[in-house]
Amino acid sequence: MEFRRLGRTGLKVSTICLGTMQFGWSADEATSHAILNRAVELGCNFIDTADIYSSWAEGNDGGVSEQIIGRWLASGSVRRDSLVLATKVRGEMGSGPNDQGLSRGHIMTAVENSLRRLQTETIDLYQMHWPDEETPLDETLSALTDLVRAGKVRYIGCSNYPAWLLAKALWVSDVKNLARFDSLQPHYSLVHRAEFERELQPLCLDQGIGVIPYSPLAAGFLTGKYRRDTPLPESARAEGVRKRYMNEQGFTAVDTLEAIGQTHNATIAQTAIAWVLANTAVSSAIIGANSLAQLEETLHGANVSLSVQDKAALDETTAWQ
Repeated sequence: MEFRRLGRTGLKVSTICLGTMQFGWSADEATSHAILNRAVELGCNFIDTADIYSSWAEGNDGGVSEQIIGRWLASGSVRRDSLVLATKVRGEMGSGPNDQGLSRGHIMTAVENSLRRLQTETIDLYQMHWPDEETPLDETLSALTDLVRAGKVRYIGCSNYPAWLLAKALWVSDVKNLARFDSLQPHYSLVHRAEFERELQPLCLDQGIGVIPYSPLAAGFLTGKYRRDTPLPESARAEGVRKRYMNEQGFTAVDTLEAIGQTHNATIAQTAIAWVLANTAVSSAIIGANSLAQLEETLHGANVSLSVQDKAALDETTAWQ
């Protein structure tokens, strides 16, 4: 497994980040612990979660993914200081008016709850899950600065921020001498490019922001399980994939991934991961897994090295204007 710096920082992260949205939802605790152990065995040192995972599952009020990770850490399966542990704050964690958002009040409460659930003294990367239009940036960044200075958080980042807001946040940090966002989690894959590449990518390269794309397999579309002649499963997820990606451009991208992957003895999914990691702006790609087999198959995308010609051919299939 290759390790890269997280943006301009000195922090080294594996090129695969284990996403844990499935924990406590489509992967039970025993399976989740097995996935964590195997990911570490295969060289992954970067784990990403969020306080709201997986509040959408029946009987899950949020915080369950963090709790599962916390019990795994407490078991002594791995040294805590060998990991880069990331979580996120913003989502609704209660019924009260201050039980969500990026206000000082909610952040200070949320971070203590995350630390307790994770059974750790420090969060390596604390990320704002999505913007909060009702809270001033300087309030959010001031609270985060206090957490960094207290040693409860080491680095801060954001997710789903547009370029203008990320640039403004960097400016506020600069002029007010506050902690700055050192990472961004954007939605990015071979079939979802313009949102990141148009404005966020040049900003992140210029400002040394580490990029940690989520959904690099486009909700499973880039695994090859959805093909032109394959009947579509009846599910809300499959319907979302159909509306977003199942078009001629998307199917051409899958076909090209398959053809190029064959020259590297790689699957469609592994080649899609390799394409994301071939972008010099990217520090690490987030993958999720419901099983050990799925983890191992996808994670090996980090070992596929695309040529310049391979990447150019894939770029051409989903070029945007």
